[in-house]
Amino acid sequence: MVGHQECTMEENIRDNCTPKFLRKTLTAPAPFADEVSCQCQAPHEKLTIAQARLGTPVDRPVRVYADGIFDLFHSGHARALMQAKTLFPNSYLLVGVCSDNLTHKFKGFTVMNEAERYEALRHCRYVDEVIRDAPWTLTPEFLEKHKIDFVAHDDIPYSSAGSDDVYKHIKEAGMFVPTQRTEGISTSDIITRIVRDYDVYARRNLQRGYTAKELNVSFINEKKYRFQNQVDKMKEKVKTVEERSKEFVNRVEEKSHDLIQKWEEKSREFIGNFLELFGPDGAWKQMFQERSSRMLQALSPKQSPVSSPTRSRSPSRSPSPTFSWLPIKSSPPSSPKAASASISSLSEGDEDEK
Repeated sequence: MVGHQECTMEENIRDNCTPKFLRKTLTAPAPFADEVSCQCQAPHEKLTIAQARLGTPVDRPVRVYADGIFDLFHSGHARALMQAKTLFPNSYLLVGVCSDNLTHKFKGFTVMNEAERYEALRHCRYVDEVIRDAPWTLTPEFLEKHKIDFVAHDDIPYSSAGSDDVYKHIKEAGMFVPTQRTEGISTSDIITRIVRDYDVYARRNLQRGYTAKELNVSFINEKKYRFQNQVDKMKEKVKTVEERSKEFVNRVEEKSHDLIQKWEEKSREFIGNFLELFGPDGAWKQMFQERSSRMLQALSPKQSPVSSPTRSRSPSRSPSPTFSWLPIKSSPPSSPKAASASISSLSEGDEDEK
């Protein structure tokens, strides 16, 4: 089907129906219709939508056609093609892309040229074949040439080329199958964003190396944009410094919090140890009392006994003479009678010793 070799009708039917053919577009770009040498020659009876949804005919896929401009190809385009591809159990999706001449005449200027738009469609996973320079209004000859069974498009009336709805005759023929538009995304929305933020994109491209001539920017605007770029750079640097300063302050606060917490823990521990030693019932008080009692005992010991026990004299031994080494102080006799009495007492003592 997609080669440049001739093929018979049976081979063409087999290639259209086998999974091998359907998977080919997942590993290579979709072919262009005018480059396919072997057109579909399978019997092409008219189908109803009900029949196609039941999976008939079994000998060929249902050929579905979707057309458009596909400028700035986006997810809304891809989702519409996905719906067209999955309308029926076995389908072959042909996508027609209008040329620049037709598009500029009936719709307006495009951002991408026709070659870029063709290539964008070839690399969409849901597309089996791309028809270049597609007609603005579908004719019976075009539908017959490409063996189209159904046309897929959103159901909103498309007024163009002097017609209230260019798909009106397709709907009347029972060949129209509606798809749903994706809200919030369209080519017009993307262009609106670019126009709205023109200054931002112009400044960005100037910064990336595009010239003012390429961007169609005047000399004064160029200088203004470059000055704004410099201001933005300075703001970014200031913002970076502020963020780093905040990080530094946060780190210091975290560390200070940790230090304060550790200091409180250590202070509680120190106070507890101090009270344990020097408190009313602390160990230091008991130790001081013990030491003070010991010092008092050393300074003032207890008195020794007044009289000591006398030893019994041995009868075998003679009593040893006692010598009095200490001088005996005697007071002088107060009268002659006292002196004579003292002398007599001394003499009696000597006699007793003898």
